[in-house]
Amino acid sequence: MPWFKRSKDNISPDSQKKDLPDGLWEKCPSCSEIIHKKQLEANLWTCLKCDYHFRIGSEEYIQILLDENSFKEMHKKMRSPDPLKFVDTKKYKDRLNSTVKTFGIYEAVRVGTGQMEGREIAFGCMDFSFIGGSMGSVVGEKIARIIDKAYKNKIPLVIVSESGGARMMEGAYSLMQLAKTSSRLTRLADEGIPYISVITDPTTGGTTASYAMLGDINIAEPNALIGFAGPRVIKQTIGKDLPEGFQRSEFLLEKGFIDVICSRKNLRATIHNLLELMT
Repeated sequence: MPWFKRSKDNISPDSQKKDLPDGLWEKCPSCSEIIHKKQLEANLWTCLKCDYHFRIGSEEYIQILLDENSFKEMHKKMRSPDPLKFVDTKKYKDRLNSTVKTFGIYEAVRVGTGQMEGREIAFGCMDFSFIGGSMGSVVGEKIARIIDKAYKNKIPLVIVSESGGARMMEGAYSLMQLAKTSSRLTRLADEGIPYISVITDPTTGGTTASYAMLGDINIAEPNALIGFAGPRVIKQTIGKDLPEGFQRSEFLLEKGFIDVICSRKNLRATIHNLLELMT
């Protein structure tokens, strides 16, 4: 009968698509699973099928790691003065202003105090959405100040790193932050105050070369890219193929650069247990 027959001419790609609101679904980059955003959020932004860890921002890590409404942010509106008056495709000052307007944060790191299972800690968390989580003079200063807060109040320090490296728009000013933050952490270590570094995907460049790898305990999320120069740069420099999984968490754990690989679902409990042991 005619209603059982369909002409191919009447079938177009558009007619086969269902109208779905944009922004409700995410595709896993690892296994291509399609996941509803509410499910993804409930699973702490990890894939329900393969446990791939999606990149998330500082607000999400604050929700995951700290007790509800316990975070008290410090130096929130500290901003770069654009010391070099840098211009590339646009003025650095304009880039900063547009990024602040788009993402609602003033720099690539948020610092403050909070509580984890009732224990007060000093807390810092980088945010890759702000110019690739790059470390400029303000990032270094805010990290230095939260280290000083931990030193003064004799409370543990936890820093979550997520960075593309030093911020090129600030030149040598950004490189100075490596020495500034590292020297502050030395003073913290001399006082015997615990510092736990959480390294997420990606953590590279000057951030890796300073505070990200200087924790008493270095914890990494699964399959996070961690290194100084990128794999492509290293391969071009040495002219050789790199080992499988080079600069990923599992490779660095094997080589002794990190201490623990921890799924995001267990991250809060792991840090809490470590602080219990260390204090």
